[in-house]
Amino acid sequence: MAFQKAVKGTILVGGGALATVLGLSQFAHYRRKQMNLAYVKAADYISEPVNREPPSREAQLLTLQNTSEFDILVIGGGATGSGCALDAVTRGLKTALVERDDFSSGTSSRSTKLIHGGVRYLQKAIMKLDIEQYRMVKEALHERANLLEIAPHLSAPLPIMLPVYKWWQLPYYWVGIKLYDLVAGSNCLKSSYVLSKSRALEHFPMLQKDKLVGAIVYYDGQHNDARMNLAIALTAARYGAATANYMEVVSLLKKTDPQTGKVRVSGARCKDVLTGQEFDVRAKCVINATGPFTDSVRKMDDKDAAAICQPSAGVHIVMPGYYSPESMGLLDPATSDGRVIFFLPWQKMTIAGTTDTPTDVTHHPIPSEEDINFILNEVRNYLSCDVEVRRGDVLAAWSGIRPLVTDPKSADTQSISRNHVVDISESGLITIAGGKWTTYRSMAEDTINAAIKTHDLKAGPSRTVGLFLQGGKDWSPTLYIRLVQDYGLESEVAQHLAATYGDKAFEVAKMASVTGKRWPIVGVRLVSEFPYIEAEVKYGIKEYACTAVDMISRRTRLAFLNVQAAEEALPRIVELMGRELNWDDYKKQEQLETARKFLYYEMGYKSRSEQLTDRSEISLLPSDIDRYKKRFHKFDADQKGFITIVDVQRVLESINVQMDENTLHEILNEVDLNKNGQVELNEFLQLMSAIQKGRVSGSRLAILMKTAEENLDRRVPIPVDRSCGGL
Repeated sequence: MAFQKAVKGTILVGGGALATVLGLSQFAHYRRKQMNLAYVKAADYISEPVNREPPSREAQLLTLQNTSEFDILVIGGGATGSGCALDAVTRGLKTALVERDDFSSGTSSRSTKLIHGGVRYLQKAIMKLDIEQYRMVKEALHERANLLEIAPHLSAPLPIMLPVYKWWQLPYYWVGIKLYDLVAGSNCLKSSYVLSKSRALEHFPMLQKDKLVGAIVYYDGQHNDARMNLAIALTAARYGAATANYMEVVSLLKKTDPQTGKVRVSGARCKDVLTGQEFDVRAKCVINATGPFTDSVRKMDDKDAAAICQPSAGVHIVMPGYYSPESMGLLDPATSDGRVIFFLPWQKMTIAGTTDTPTDVTHHPIPSEEDINFILNEVRNYLSCDVEVRRGDVLAAWSGIRPLVTDPKSADTQSISRNHVVDISESGLITIAGGKWTTYRSMAEDTINAAIKTHDLKAGPSRTVGLFLQGGKDWSPTLYIRLVQDYGLESEVAQHLAATYGDKAFEVAKMASVTGKRWPIVGVRLVSEFPYIEAEVKYGIKEYACTAVDMISRRTRLAFLNVQAAEEALPRIVELMGRELNWDDYKKQEQLETARKFLYYEMGYKSRSEQLTDRSEISLLPSDIDRYKKRFHKFDADQKGFITIVDVQRVLESINVQMDENTLHEILNEVDLNKNGQVELNEFLQLMSAIQKGRVSGSRLAILMKTAEENLDRRVPIPVDRSCGGL
């Protein structure tokens, strides 16, 4: 623990002196040894989890109802709230956690997916001689190393390239990045290095080569944020915390302290969002860890409490994987308006963002077209002109609300805190706000320390440094091979399961359905181009998934990777969940509609579909219009002016192509603007016009019709004289 305290504040002077005495290499070895000892010591304090598997949601609700009083009640199931629950329960405190929606349904699932110290914060710390910024970076780099250690299946180091286009910037950036390595000390993932222009283009061939001088590559961590959040919550549940999603806090309970006469918060009135049932959960201490909704809970405690949350919207977009190398990210340190943009490979796709604009707090943030286009324009500045950055290649987009805070105890209430803030109200409500994903564990530790001190709870020091999260303990990089060999899974599916569930992947594999094929033997996919399988839906229910949205966005990441693929998988997901959860037809339809609305508004489907509307103008050359009309009429043989599924099936059968009716319906529905079950000539021409402008890409109907036309043209009848006179 002493080492952990050192990391938080005093290591700068002591470490510098020690490095001088020992030399840099010996000092690095000494610090690494210290780190390993800290991990072992922390883990030795903790007994084995009380539950082999997290109890069911129903069992957790009974625990919440039947426990006379908890030591700690945490409100909020994001990374910080789940971290608080895990920290508290591993100290031996009787702990409860309630979340109004699903675990990680808010900001914690909508991040840049980086585990980082903050290169730009270090730059500000040096330029402004700001010790607070420096300490924040130092702490984050320590937490980065710990997170990569305790969840190796969900996280990994990622090299990030910083391209340089002016000679004088090369030494400037190099010094800054080297300082980043130096501050990390033994927690440095890998040393940064400089690349020449030619080497930079080898690593990142899509890069803009004009005026490129070279590049600097440094390392940060990357993770699957929603799954990481879930792993924290599930680990807390296994250690004995009563955790329940879809439990809304309606009001705070209060009682008068007989010794002091003060009114104290003593729990919360909770409502099961799924059933409407309400009951009280009593606790000695209540922790508010609700991110952007921090002020709403504070005002439950004191209606006159000053607002401290300064919400900021960050939009990200997802593009096809070919936009970036498979294992190299890109950092744009100075965009046209001064913001930082990351361009990163993630889940075999490319993620770009983030924006940073003031916003209102909402449960359903929506990515704006303005922010999407801003990111696309910045990406164009850094990619080669050979790469056409098209609006239609945005496969998904989302907005997350970053809960920046002002410290209520600060004299300067207008200044936004760069770090997290732990606030204690007059009634004893403890609020943790601010900070960032990477530092969730240290934020939780500070919060529980404050809770113990304020409410005189009996507990020892934090024990979460080095504590493996669910799935991490017995994971290895070659675990997926056993899944292939033992269960007959596809290699890609096995790698996905190992990287998502860690050592729990075998339990998912046991649930996998037989495919009926020679290979793979088991593992029916939900969507052909993604490695998610049907067994994950069944297993997701064991992980507290209650809705179809939970499944497409957080148990799997389909909604974050491709909204069209997510919509395509929805009917099967709802069918499987309905079978497990006994949904009737009305409930299934409700789940479908809710999930489609989620995709439409929150995952960018609305912005994507608006690129092709019934008000779109057709701007095609006359020659193009004639060509596309001829293609259309090869399907519309009866000259009706529209085509239906029957027309498409007829053409496909003539070229010996089989496609099921449901798939054809989905393909036509993407273009059927007025949703009348048919595609008119005008709609088809609008589609082709939008494709030419780059507003739409990957239209299955356009590709299908072009391919069919080419096959039809090749089927020219052979003259009789060319066939030796026939029979």
